[in-house]
Amino acid sequence: MDQDIRFRFGLTPLEQVRPWGRRERPVLHWFGLTDGWYVIDLGEHELLRYSERTVRRLRGGGDGPSHPYVDYYAVRLWEDLLALLPPALEPVPEDLAGFVARDSSDWHWEDTLEAEAAAQWHGGRTLNTGYLRVAPDIRCWRTVAGDDHAMKDVMNVSWTHQPDPEDEIEFTAPATGRVTVPTSAFVAAVGELDRALLEAMEQRIGELAAAGPPPGVELDLEQLRREHQDRAGWLRRTREYEYATDWAAVRAGAAALLSSPGEDCG
Repeated sequence: MDQDIRFRFGLTPLEQVRPWGRRERPVLHWFGLTDGWYVIDLGEHELLRYSERTVRRLRGGGDGPSHPYVDYYAVRLWEDLLALLPPALEPVPEDLAGFVARDSSDWHWEDTLEAEAAAQWHGGRTLNTGYLRVAPDIRCWRTVAGDDHAMKDVMNVSWTHQPDPEDEIEFTAPATGRVTVPTSAFVAAVGELDRALLEAMEQRIGELAAAGPPPGVELDLEQLRREHQDRAGWLRRTREYEYATDWAAVRAGAAALLSSPGEDCG
């Protein structure tokens, strides 16, 4: 059964946002002002939610986060979802459904252009979480089946958690999982994140314009407004991007990557 999806975030109170840059020249900018937390609600699961044991360790003496979610700049989730959207929305042909659903650890690598094309195509459906410690591998791909009378158009969202070698970071979601959501719901969830983040940042810019930056902190308010206006068009430009795949190269590369060493793929 298809599930719901939502991308949630919260921003650190403005007075607690730490400026970037050197101590003698601290700076506030758009990216840094999105300091906060985020989580992916996926059906009954919360991806990027830490376990209670991990939250206690992160809080340490009480200075850690007051929430159980990934503590980072909310704009990273937004940026990486926009980068993921064009390839993720490209329907996967039925004959490549098995390849896209499998983990790359199953591959038998061959140094060919076709294998590289297939690997890039496969990786293009991965949400970037590499900046997080012991981050889960989250992948999204679209499948469309049936006809106009009984069309099933869904986004497959899978995840894999690798164990932390230091046994400190763990998440509440199962080690592996896969959920399907209607493609329209996935697109709507990205749109809602876009609306909510831009609205929150517009309010934050207004507060800075009214009160000014903290003493000794550099802030270019006009540049902040220009960047905000530019980012307000990112989702539209992303949706207008025409993503195209060389299917012959991907199919040839997938066959080679999934074959046993020495097996004839022809």
